[in-house]
Amino acid sequence: MSRHRFPVAPTDPGMHDYTAPQITTLLGELNRRGLPHGLLWGSAAPGGTTLDGRILVDFGHAPVSTLLHLLHLLHLLHLLHLLRDLGGGEHG
Repeated sequence: MSRHRFPVAPTDPGMHDYTAPQITTLLGELNRRGLPHGLLWGSAAPGGTTLDGRILVDFGHAPVSTLLHLLHLLHLLHLLHLLRDLGGGEHG
């Protein structure tokens, strides 16, 4: 049932393919999913800075891979809440 997901390295060639509009969409998703958990990055935006061709996200100059990992963690948190709710809310 569990499928391993290995972290994406900031140097992964796929990180070169993200455009500023795609990153803006991902940041919107991060804000939407993170808000209930107190994760607020209202000023985060695709940075004008690039590192070896990768656009940096301007919330501490993080690579796109960091943004993807944060979204994945929020997804896992959501799944844990669903499982807890299915179990009657006794655990947790």
